[in-house]
Formats: sequence, structure tokens, C-alpha cells
Amino acid sequence: MTTGLPFEDFRNLMRELPARDEAAAEKVRTQFGQMRKPRGSLGRLEEIAEWLAGWTGRPPAVTRPLVAIFAGNHGITKHSVSPRLPEATAQMVEMCAAGGAAVNQLCLANDLGLKVFDLALHLPTADFVQDAALDERGCAATMAFGMEAIAGGIDIIAIGDLGVGNSTVAAAMLAALYGGSGAEWVGPGSGADLQMIARKAAAVDAALSFHGSNLKDPFEVLRRVGGREFAAIAGAIIAARMQKVAVVLDGFAATAAAAVLHRVSPAALDHCVAGHVSAEPGHAKALKRLGMEPVLDLRLAHGEGTGAALALGVVKAAALVHSGMVATL
Repeated sequence: MTTGLPFEDFRNLMRELPARDEAAAEKVRTQFGQMRKPRGSLGRLEEIAEWLAGWTGRPPAVTRPLVAIFAGNHGITKHSVSPRLPEATAQMVEMCAAGGAAVNQLCLANDLGLKVFDLALHLPTADFVQDAALDERGCAATMAFGMEAIAGGIDIIAIGDLGVGNSTVAAAMLAALYGGSGAEWVGPGSGADLQMIARKAAAVDAALSFHGSNLKDPFEVLRRVGGREFAAIAGAIIAARMQKVAVVLDGFAATAAAAVLHRVSPAALDHCVAGHVSAEPGHAKALKRLGMEPVLDLRLAHGEGTGAALALGVVKAAALVHSGMVATL
């Protein structure tokens, strides 16, 4: 039942999140214990196979994987917080569409589907230093749009982002959710020098001061200092849980979006794994807050779904290891 209050509808959904299928997870644990090898000798591959079974409700398998990348632009870029111009977001989307981005090659290597969602790139969000980035209705509508990424019968989704300036946005969101100054959360992003990093920190501090007590509500954090790709990622994570689709999170921005849901409900991300920890210093801090151990640590700073696509290859491998070894029991 809808309430007419955009965020309240999502709050209601999050009160009814499906639980893990413990029987499916236990079956995987038992099967690994019966194999001709010491239990636990495959380390996280066993854990990942068990996680996948528990959240899909069936034996571990990856048959219809999707890498979904959400792209948005931000008004905060007017404060010179990125060495790239906002136009670069659309250029990166075009590169993905042409098959020339790094994530395209990783999807080919791991036989993964890829979709890139252009979230009104011609219409950047408001400058969050002096206004809310999005209004509530627009933020909720973008969350609903993100939920549609789960349509089509996929069984696992890797979620990434594109957006010039969005490492500053992620830092602002995490500072609002967990406390701390801008300097404690910002980093080099796409190659910012020390002066630019100082501007990023100043922009985050100014946003925290401007929005003040309104940032006590996690959904208000999402709309006031977030952006469209962050809202869409949050929606996709919720929809995945409702549809028993496992989630692999990409980098700093995707983690910040996920952190909003975690603040609403600590169990909201149990169906998610962190694909990797990026070179952005705030990313490791955020993952620690979420209690997530990344699958990979390759010092990636590229973003754009690359870490999640690589990690999804590991998830596929874990499922195949389980199914192949079970077949010999």
C-alpha cells in the first residue's frame, strides 16, 4: 500500500525485507564439509557460495549476471572539486555504449551482461552547499527507477556508478551518516591535487553546516547531499532484496548509497558483498562501518563498475567450484 509520502513507502518496504534462506545456506555448508578436503580450505570461496545460496534460495549458480552502472551529474562541480568537467560523465557513458571502457572488457572476460543508465545528465543536481541536491519526490522517483534494473530475470547484480564529482558527494553522505569533517572522508577521487582535495573538504563541511539537523534522517542525507546515481543504487539494492537477487557493490559511491540503507536498517545489506576496496581512503573506512570485507583489493581508483565486475567473476568461480565438487560426491 502506498502512502503518498515518497520516503515512507521505502521505509515500509524496508520493514518487510525477506530473510536469508538458512536451509539453502546450510546445505552448502554441509556439502563442503563432505568433500575430500579440509573444511574451510577454500576460504572465502566457500563463504561466497554459501552467501549466494542463502540469498537466492537455491544451489549456488550464476546464470544471468548483470553489471548495472548508474550515471549522474552534480551541481557541486561548480566548486572545482574534480579535475574533470561535468561533460566527461556523458563521454564515459558513450564510451561504455561503444564497448571501449574498461568495464566492457571485464564483462566480456567474465561473460556478464552490462547496462548503463543515464540519469538526466543534462540536468545536474542542485549545489548541495546552498540547496538540497534533490527534492523528496524526485529522489524517491529515482530510487523507483533504480528498482527497475532488477527486472528481466537476473540472479545477481553488480552495481557501479559514473559521475564527475561524485567522490565529493559520497564523502558528504558518509560524513553526514557517520560523523567527521570533510577532511576525514575526502580523497583524490579522479586525480585531485592537494588544493582540490582541500576544496572538496571545504564543500563537504559547508554542506554539513548548511543542512544541519536535517541530516539526522538517512533518506534526507540521500536527497540533500546525494545525487541521482546514489538514489538509483539505493533503489536497486532494495529491489534486489525483495526479488532474491544477490548484490555485488562497486566502489566509494556505491558504498555510500548502500550506507544510507544500512543506517535505516542494519540488516538491509545482508544480501550484498563489497566487490573491492578502492584507493579512495574513505572507502575502507565506510566498509569497516558496514562490517564488510571486500572480495578484492587491487588498488583500483578507476571506478565505473570495474571492481564489482571483477568480483562478480570470483562469485561465478565460487559457484562453479561448489557445483563441480558436489557432482563428484
